[in-house]
Amino acid sequence: MGRQLKITAEQIAQFQQDGYLVIDHLVRPDLVERLRDRIEPLFYGQFETGIYPDEWYWRPGLSLPDVTREICNGWKCDRTLASVALSSTIGYITATLSGWPGARIGQDSVWWKPPGGKAVALHQDGTYINYIEPPEMATCWIALEDVTADIGTIEYAVGSHTWPLFTHEIGEFHAPERDYQAAMKSAAAAAGVAQPKVVKIEMPAGSCVVHHGNTWHGSGPNLTSDRPRRSLGVHTLSSAASFRPDVPAGYIYGRYKRVGDTTMDESFFPILWTQNGYRTPFLQEYCGDALALEALPQTVAV
Repeated sequence: MGRQLKITAEQIAQFQQDGYLVIDHLVRPDLVERLRDRIEPLFYGQFETGIYPDEWYWRPGLSLPDVTREICNGWKCDRTLASVALSSTIGYITATLSGWPGARIGQDSVWWKPPGGKAVALHQDGTYINYIEPPEMATCWIALEDVTADIGTIEYAVGSHTWPLFTHEIGEFHAPERDYQAAMKSAAAAAGVAQPKVVKIEMPAGSCVVHHGNTWHGSGPNLTSDRPRRSLGVHTLSSAASFRPDVPAGYIYGRYKRVGDTTMDESFFPILWTQNGYRTPFLQEYCGDALALEALPQTVAV
């Protein structure tokens, strides 16, 4: 049986004010365990579908042991991950909070921060999608263990989605040598914010936090000696999104842009949910929908 979920007007208002919103217990415990069990095999090159990910940051025996590890577009490699990353529920949540007619996936990020793992620099996702129209993104970050401040959980500069967009890359992203909050602090100063408020999200496994594409976020080091921090981030775009014809696309998204065509092909950017009920047809056969709702609610009007 499906689940009940409805995003309220109050939640939309909080998202618009803070730039992020926590939703408890999105993923049931047995599914969280199954997702966790898929993380390590992926990084060791065990791809259920035979398809390699679009980015594979950390290889056993080749990479430093204390960096935070990331795989992009694990949904193409593993159907268990796909059943969550491509869920209509995530599409509904992100589209409703963002005011879109629907949502499609841009990419997912599978994260594995080992004990002692280093920080990930605070950044804005919007910096990296200037080649998409509309240039808007919402990310659903799902904790696959209980996350606390000391484990290197995701953190946000509250309200920073209202600051001007950082238009150039921040430099070191994984395992920065300098202060991992440095770029955010510079952006805050430029926005006239002397003391930005940074919140480290603490929540149980299976819960998620959704953030606006312009919200500054990242994570500190994992200070524990025995607790990995694994998570799944799903970066969504409007279902109406297309490539801009006048801006070169990024190195992941751009490899799926057809010459002379601005359409975002649903084979690579499937639509998860729309207000009119449309969902990319091949998803049901490919992976199903592990978070399926009993009914598709309508977007809340505010």
